[in-house]
Amino acid sequence: VVNRLLWMQDAYRLTAADSVLQKTPFSFDVSVWEFFWPLMTGARLVMAQPGGHKDPQYLSEVIEREHITTLHFVPSMLDVFLANSDTTRCDSVRQVMCSGEALPGRVVRRFKLQLPGSALHNLYGPTEAAVDVTAWDCAGTIEQTPDNTPIGKPIANTRMYILDAQQQPVPQGVIGELYIAGVQVARGYLNRPQLTAERFLEDPFHPHGRMYRTGDVARYLADGNIEYLGRNDDQVKIRGLRIELGEIQAGIARIEAVQEAVVVAREDVPGDKRLVAYYTVERLEI
Repeated sequence: VVNRLLWMQDAYRLTAADSVLQKTPFSFDVSVWEFFWPLMTGARLVMAQPGGHKDPQYLSEVIEREHITTLHFVPSMLDVFLANSDTTRCDSVRQVMCSGEALPGRVVRRFKLQLPGSALHNLYGPTEAAVDVTAWDCAGTIEQTPDNTPIGKPIANTRMYILDAQQQPVPQGVIGELYIAGVQVARGYLNRPQLTAERFLEDPFHPHGRMYRTGDVARYLADGNIEYLGRNDDQVKIRGLRIELGEIQAGIARIEAVQEAVVVAREDVPGDKRLVAYYTVERLEI
């Protein structure tokens, strides 16, 4: 966590003139830097009212009233905020951090159109590696914005590997699984030794090192940045929440008369991802 916070200050530099909006519930990892980054740098910490992170109009009001310069959005909430708030009231904002989900290019383009004076940064990382481990600056013109926003390059004291099924590095452009190594990798899961053994492995490229197997699929772009391409299992992210589809399917299958069930994440309307369950029932004798 200390490494993560020191890197963030080196990269994005808060001063006593900055105000950071703390709006992430403290059960989510993003709240760690929202609380401690301003407090360790002498910036101002402004705490949103309970539930305020879900209200675009309230957020635009508090940004204007408290002269907020720095804040975080999950991409899906950033989409909602841009569509349902008066962003002309947000001219104090100089930088916005995005993480928790894939950041669509259409949301980046809308951000640049509505908040042209603000910088947008796409961060990637799981809780198992102290919040964030890569970063990408969404600079450039609207026309230069890629449809699939890269997650960037490793932050300080962090190593990122994209490996094949034999845990060997893949060439540029080839899809593989993303592994994280370095000082931010956790020791494991509390009281879950089997899952810890599956996910926290010996680092074959660094003596005495350990790496975390993310389950995320990615590839290297020509400039060395990493492009996130999804998951290699049934886990999905909706509004920043990790959801295991298999667990929901199993729960539905336990309902009397249900024969088979499958759950998918659908996004029929851009930015509105939701879970949909399909099931078959046993034929009942009449």
